[in-house]
Amino acid sequence: MSFLDHLDAFRGHLVRSAIAIVVLAVLAFGSKSIVFDGIILAPKNIDFLTYRLFCWIGQQYSMLSGLCVEQIPFVVINIDMTGQFMQHITVSIISGFIIAFPYIIWEFWRFVKPGLKKKEINAARGMIFYVSALFFTGVAFGYFLLAPLSILFLGSYQISNEVLNQITLSSYIGTLTTLVLATGLIFELPVLAYFLAQIGFVTATFLRNSRRIAVVINLILAAIITPADIGSMILMAIPLLLLYEVSIRVVARVEKNKAEKLKDIA
Repeated sequence: MSFLDHLDAFRGHLVRSAIAIVVLAVLAFGSKSIVFDGIILAPKNIDFLTYRLFCWIGQQYSMLSGLCVEQIPFVVINIDMTGQFMQHITVSIISGFIIAFPYIIWEFWRFVKPGLKKKEINAARGMIFYVSALFFTGVAFGYFLLAPLSILFLGSYQISNEVLNQITLSSYIGTLTTLVLATGLIFELPVLAYFLAQIGFVTATFLRNSRRIAVVINLILAAIITPADIGSMILMAIPLLLLYEVSIRVVARVEKNKAEKLKDIA
């Protein structure tokens, strides 16, 4: 196939992925009460699963009784005429993308697969499952841990009792969706390391020797992704460091498989 033929084929995969996102976005748009009351606005209520878990831990251990969340002193307001409608559309599109993520990866795999050799296809077996599982794990981590802690800290923070927190709808949704999508994508680090190792761009030795630099980069990345509170930053940095260690083992496994194949050929 020529470059233009490849481009035309890729366009077809993009179009089908976009259609899947739009269809699921329409379904999300029609499920307003579930999407907003049950999911988007849930972390601002004290009966949210994470806060109830914190309270249970506080009840089990008296020294941690302060973990119990009694109130989240802020309200979400809308100040734009088209604000609620536009946020409804935005959240629906994001929901469509998250739900359609496995299908998008499958379409991408269908585009790449014909250009791979049989051994490369075998090496990438299960890719759709692992990529999707890591993405949804990251989304869940961002939604159930990072987002509630960030919302609790930022929504409760006051420089004076004279200043009340009234958070705009766009600010609230922007913070929540950024955390959720960012963690979902960052959890793909082991997959990225796998493909970089396959083309020989990184080695396990290089990653091990770069641990100190990786720690600094991870802390900076965690600070960029999360809001201003140190708790959320640390909570984000911990899985990043764990994912880095997992990536080292993934790269080492790739190198071992390559060495075994070369040995068999020799």
